Amino acid sequence: MKQRYLFFLLLFCHALLAQAPLPPNIRLTPPTAPVRCMAEWEELQALLISWTTNTSKDYRPLLTEIVRAAREECRVVICCSNQNNANMAKTYLMGRGVNVDSNVEFVVVPLDSIWIRDYGPNSVYAHNVDSLYFVDWIYNRARFRDDTISRRLSRHFGVPLYATTKAPYDLVNTGGNVVPDGMGMALSSDLVLYENGPSNSFGTSNHDEAAVNALMESFMGIKRYLKMEMLDYDVIHHLDMHLKLIDEQTLLVGQYPPNASDGPRIEANLQYLISQMSSFGHPFQVVRVPMPPFNNRYPPHSNAPYLYPTYTNSVFVNKTILMPKYEQSLDAVAVKAYQEALPGYKVVPIDCRDIVYDAGAIHCITKEVGVPNPLRIVHRPLEPIVHGNNPPVAYPVEALVQHNSGIANATVWYSLDSSATAWQSVPLSRSAHPDSADYWHGGIPAQSLDGAPFKLVYYYIEAQAQSGKKQVRPMPAPKGWWKFRIYSESVSTAETFRAEMLDPYPNPSRSITCIPINLPQRAVGSVKLYNGLGSVLHTISEGQLPAGPSNHFLDASKYAPGLYFIGLEVGGQIEMKKLVIR
Repeated sequence: MKQRYLFFLLLFCHALLAQAPLPPNIRLTPPTAPVRCMAEWEELQALLISWTTNTSKDYRPLLTEIVRAAREECRVVICCSNQNNANMAKTYLMGRGVNVDSNVEFVVVPLDSIWIRDYGPNSVYAHNVDSLYFVDWIYNRARFRDDTISRRLSRHFGVPLYATTKAPYDLVNTGGNVVPDGMGMALSSDLVLYENGPSNSFGTSNHDEAAVNALMESFMGIKRYLKMEMLDYDVIHHLDMHLKLIDEQTLLVGQYPPNASDGPRIEANLQYLISQMSSFGHPFQVVRVPMPPFNNRYPPHSNAPYLYPTYTNSVFVNKTILMPKYEQSLDAVAVKAYQEALPGYKVVPIDCRDIVYDAGAIHCITKEVGVPNPLRIVHRPLEPIVHGNNPPVAYPVEALVQHNSGIANATVWYSLDSSATAWQSVPLSRSAHPDSADYWHGGIPAQSLDGAPFKLVYYYIEAQAQSGKKQVRPMPAPKGWWKFRIYSESVSTAETFRAEMLDPYPNPSRSITCIPINLPQRAVGSVKLYNGLGSVLHTISEGQLPAGPSNHFLDASKYAPGLYFIGLEVGGQIEMKKLVIR
């Protein structure tokens, strides 16, 4: 009854807001220009957090570490409910050695909770890279002050706000459940359909899936809105608790041991996504990261229904990634997964043992604000290349490059040594493309194999706008890069494929064990556990294995102490590694 009353109160407050005279920066209809929702890995001008003290737990240590790391990359805007709280936050941060004199600012705005991911403003751009707009949905919680914070932040940043608060454009949604790719696609759980459908508790319009999709397209530029079934034990049903896009075609997905917790549902949802295509028109790449147990157990936790530990609930802050940690051995596995999938990025683990009891972690309590004038570079990394009898003159490189002042030049830098201090460059030229006039193309000169079966080529793209602004992609370049393999046509198929299985770890093991593999391309294969006599005990992974590095997981606690083997079978190859279970 109390919850129902709060929802009606929220609806009444929204009605008052809709009828009140609107400030000039707030619009209740969709943008007239076509818009594009920003991806999280794009350039940020600010990271938002809410500094709240109206909670039974002290989140200040967690917020402090977020500010400490994020201010090295961009402004950190700390939202405080009053000036006294702002003063106390500043004193607290200074007392813990955080420099608040640069890249840290305090904004007094009414707020109720720490969960700014869900109620904060969403950054979109008109015409891909032109004017920055904010979009604000109806928050799916009875926290009216939280639900008005985007209006205040719109004024603070001087950015127009488009709000989905008035019929027929009313839409309930939540930031933790929307995962955009920056190219007009987004992922969500089907929570968004239940909260806007005929049985919704918000008193808003009854929107079917087509209507929800239309609203997301008109306000956010989301042309493909893929939805997956909600998980059983993640009680908030937000996608960021187990899945993250880390670039336009790569999914970072949590993984439970077989048949544990929400594992079967996650795997089913992942198979649905694999059946879809990324915005490049190619299959998604998949990187797995373990879902950590808590006190040696997985959800559901009978005494803590909101407890849902996860490593995917991280946030990009330009060249840094803030990742949850829980002071257990799997923290190192997760860090390594991020570092391998996103070379060059600084990975900062932050203790989330307290907040995870409340169904959230770092992503849930932060929100990105895009830069006003982004220099956008979009590129689909090159796949392995086999040389024929007549090697190509160059390996073709194509990228979408945009800035509102126009692009002066674009360059691809390459090297055979990722740690090189001097990279070679090739200019890119503007090219004709059916989708946009902003494509640039060129080629990395073909490399000699010098008798080697294969070589790795590392590269990144740099562009300069007419305004003088420069940008690279990947953003940490040259510390970060893309890479591809080149092979000789004379090398046999088995040699060409070069599937790699690295040593499982920890080894010896008695709990979750990570099995890293690296494939030059997607392939059908399997990862299996064998006993000392060579009998298969368990299939760890089977089916389409992703290209590049990926992690696969085994719960060693289910097996008696002894000597075992992990086997990778793919591309006509079988590779075995020893595993000791104790």
